[in-house]
Amino acid sequence: MSVARKARPTIRFVDEYCQLFEGLFPEVRSYEVFKLLHLGMISEIKRKSLPAIARAVGLDNHQSLHHFLTESPWTVQQLRQKRLEVILKVLHGKAMILLIDETGDCKTREKYRLCQTTIHWECGQKRKWDSRGDSLWIS
Repeated sequence: MSVARKARPTIRFVDEYCQLFEGLFPEVRSYEVFKLLHLGMISEIKRKSLPAIARAVGLDNHQSLHHFLTESPWTVQQLRQKRLEVILKVLHGKAMILLIDETGDCKTREKYRLCQTTIHWECGQKRKWDSRGDSLWIS
């Protein structure tokens, strides 16, 4: 019987985050694609389509990404449950409300460019993120 190979590393924080979900994927290939999708989603590509993500992470084509989303042996319910467990563990049982307001995202047309994305995170403090100035206000 052969020993399963280790998944190829990406960047440290993506690997550390995705490692929390490794048990959901019975095949190392599925787990590697899971990590590559995360890497592609945080990349600076303009469109987050599967072909664009594939190019950004160095794949020849997007077939493995598509297969992961449509045919891979994992369930969305398990992934969602694990994600919630991770969030609750990080919060140490504290209540939190997260509101992401995308209505102020910068638009491409000139008359809509004056805008900002606001993220309010309520867990004892309120924080506001200004996407124009790379600043975080804590009140």
